Amino acid sequence: MSAQRTGWTTGTCAAAAAKAAASLLCRRQALDSVDISLPGGQIARLHVAFVRATADGATAGVVKDAGDDPDVTHGATVAVSVRRQPDGDVTFFAGEGVGTVTKPGLQIPPGEPAVNPVPRRMIRDAIRQVTSDPVAVTISIPGGQELAAQTFNPRLGVAGGLSILGTTGIVRPRCAKALRDALACALDVAAACRVNAPVLAPGNIGAKAARARFALSPEQLVEVSNEWGWILDQVRPRGFSALL
Repeated sequence: MSAQRTGWTTGTCAAAAAKAAASLLCRRQALDSVDISLPGGQIARLHVAFVRATADGATAGVVKDAGDDPDVTHGATVAVSVRRQPDGDVTFFAGEGVGTVTKPGLQIPPGEPAVNPVPRRMIRDAIRQVTSDPVAVTISIPGGQELAAQTFNPRLGVAGGLSILGTTGIVRPRCAKALRDALACALDVAAACRVNAPVLAPGNIGAKAARARFALSPEQLVEVSNEWGWILDQVRPRGFSALL
């Protein structure tokens, strides 16, 4: 059997689109591919689906290739618009299909676009390879709000769309770590929202049964899939008083 094909995270795609847009804005270069530095030191070359000037800057898009992973964002376009701003560094904004953080406990504070710290660094570094000017960055994923309904985002307190994610820049097929990272976030949000007794369910059927039987806050219910042993080890350090 051949090895499964890896892909790129939304963070890597956003960094590539940001670099292409900045190259058009600041250097008048319309690139059809860009090289991006990944957190592990590798260089990724991504194809640019489009790049064009806008009324106040430039925009570019990269189509996400998740490899052989069954990722809901596979095939989605990650679009980044950039424009110069009078001062500051790189400022992030959520466009169409990218969510906003609404609850405490995540890596990004409430009110901020749901662009995680590593992708923020990747995007900033990609832009800084092109220009040192202060730049406003707006990230969009057309159709992202509908796709987000298939992810943990609505339960984690990310409203209006998807998150820009990735710690390595690479999507590895059927990665258990990605599920565990999402479950850890769900527990962190529950703790930050002062949930005393989380309710764990294996999946959709169990979650529906729990909602039918009990009055639960959205943060209280966590769908665990098959990660029971792992998540039970994660509950105790977070100081919950009970568990169902």
